[in-house]
Amino acid sequence: MKKKPQMKSKGKPKMPRNTKKNEKTVAVKRAFKANVTANTKGKKPRSAKKKAPSKPPIRVSFLGGLNEIGKNLTVFECENDIILIDCGMAFPDGDMLGVDLVIPDYTYLEQNKEKIRGVVITHGHEDHIGGIPFLLAKINVPIYGTPLTIGLIENKLREHSLSAPPTLVKKKAGDSFKLGCFDIELIHVNHSIPDSVAIALHTPAGVLVHTGDFKVDYTPIGGRMTDLNRFAALGDEGVLALLAESTNAERPGYTQTEQKVTDSFDQLFASAMKKRIIIATFASNISRIQLIINCAVKYGRKVAFSGRSMINYMKVAQELGYVKVPDNLIIDIDQLKDYPPEKIVLATTGSQGEPMSALSRMAYSDHRKVSVGAGDFIIISANPIPGNERAVGNVVDELLKRGCDVVYESMYEVHVSGHACQEELKLIHSLVKPQYFIPIHGEQKMLQKHRTLAMSLGMDSKDIYIGDIGKSVEISENGFKEAEPVASGKVFVDGLGVGDVGSIVLRDRKHLGQDGLIIIVASLDVYDGHVVSGPDIVSRGFVYVRESGDLMDDIKSLSHDILEDCSRRNIHEWGVIKNLIKDDIAKLIVRQTGRSPMILPILMEV
Repeated sequence: MKKKPQMKSKGKPKMPRNTKKNEKTVAVKRAFKANVTANTKGKKPRSAKKKAPSKPPIRVSFLGGLNEIGKNLTVFECENDIILIDCGMAFPDGDMLGVDLVIPDYTYLEQNKEKIRGVVITHGHEDHIGGIPFLLAKINVPIYGTPLTIGLIENKLREHSLSAPPTLVKKKAGDSFKLGCFDIELIHVNHSIPDSVAIALHTPAGVLVHTGDFKVDYTPIGGRMTDLNRFAALGDEGVLALLAESTNAERPGYTQTEQKVTDSFDQLFASAMKKRIIIATFASNISRIQLIINCAVKYGRKVAFSGRSMINYMKVAQELGYVKVPDNLIIDIDQLKDYPPEKIVLATTGSQGEPMSALSRMAYSDHRKVSVGAGDFIIISANPIPGNERAVGNVVDELLKRGCDVVYESMYEVHVSGHACQEELKLIHSLVKPQYFIPIHGEQKMLQKHRTLAMSLGMDSKDIYIGDIGKSVEISENGFKEAEPVASGKVFVDGLGVGDVGSIVLRDRKHLGQDGLIIIVASLDVYDGHVVSGPDIVSRGFVYVRESGDLMDDIKSLSHDILEDCSRRNIHEWGVIKNLIKDDIAKLIVRQTGRSPMILPILMEV
């Protein structure tokens, strides 16, 4: 049906716009506008939003643990509050002659000690707690950690005389506590030592997650698996930055469960038959010690311990209930002779081939209480730390020469790592979903590989930061940027000396070790400087004096001529005289031998 066309109204004509009704409406609008204008004069429009105050950024500085293995120490700053995560040490390199251990440089912490609220420790390995006694000697700050970690720190501090008693606070995985503007949350993780935790830092800028050392073990020994639920919950709530360890970032797949070692140990104990079993492992690997105890019980053997650190760790672990030991199972090392070999298991240190360790002393027949030979079945239950491969190989060779049966990681599954491999690292990244990522704990190749893993999961390279010792980064909700570097470096501990051995001393030690020493001793007249007695020549580590008489005579003759020439020329400054002797004698020795020993003139006035 067609729509009828609308007819034009024939009623009243259309009212003009200036009718009384319209005039009234316009007047009301004008009045309202005038009122608003009057009330808001000099003020910002109501529609302008008030700018929210910016949240304080978090500054993260690295005093250790980057581009190296060990010496882990990370500094977190928020306004006037500082907390530290871990305070470890590192073992010296081969060219650090005579050095016992290496710790971070604490200069920056000493400069800001009034801001430090505490040190939070992830677990009880030496590369995470070994520097604490040296830090407390300079700054008395509270230390927070899980019961086993604090127990190990207490044991360590007994060896050091501190001016003030330390404050050690025990916390459990799952606990939260406040330090300044930081809310600290401890998250349970698996590692090769019990009571290990990751740390979530709840800050005004956002949440930062520090994994510590970890792996994902679905069948751990004596405990529960890594708390993946909490990592996922934090990821859902929003994580500003993730700092994750990179030790095994180059290894594909998953880290094997500790149960693998259980099966291997069971087979090895069964095959050892009439032999004494000696197992070298990390003293801190308490789960591995529990495996040894379990197998000893099953096969009717007694257990003894050798090595100071092994005994100390076991004492603390037993006192705190982290190791279950049946009555009368543990015997003293002095009681070994009271039992036949097939009834003995000896757990010892030395899995890294350390020269003074118990296993090394056994291998080189230098152990006071244990001699090894054809009746011994030796298991090295550890991977060599990078750089220790040669030392471990030498120990294995010496043990084989003595007729021992030796089993080590590369030929049997007697060790699994405590660090996450690539798939576990990906899992944590996927759960946490960080806005920014900082790989930590590893050498450069490990950090770079971890960066590549994060990018494979969709992270942009600009949101990943690879730092170095002394570098700082400032993180906020608006982004992150590199900040001013802080004082950093390596401090060498040699005996009771801390920091008194530096690069010059190490250079001299290296020089002495490579080329030896020549000492030139002479007595000079106090008035005119001519030679009264000498010069006498002493050689150490340079040449065998009895077979090098001509060379010694030449050195003595030239030294005498130089001293007499200085006397004739009225040169009496000992620094000048010594330099002339060193220069001319060095040229003589190089010309005759091609060597460059250290030359030490000693002059006396009479």
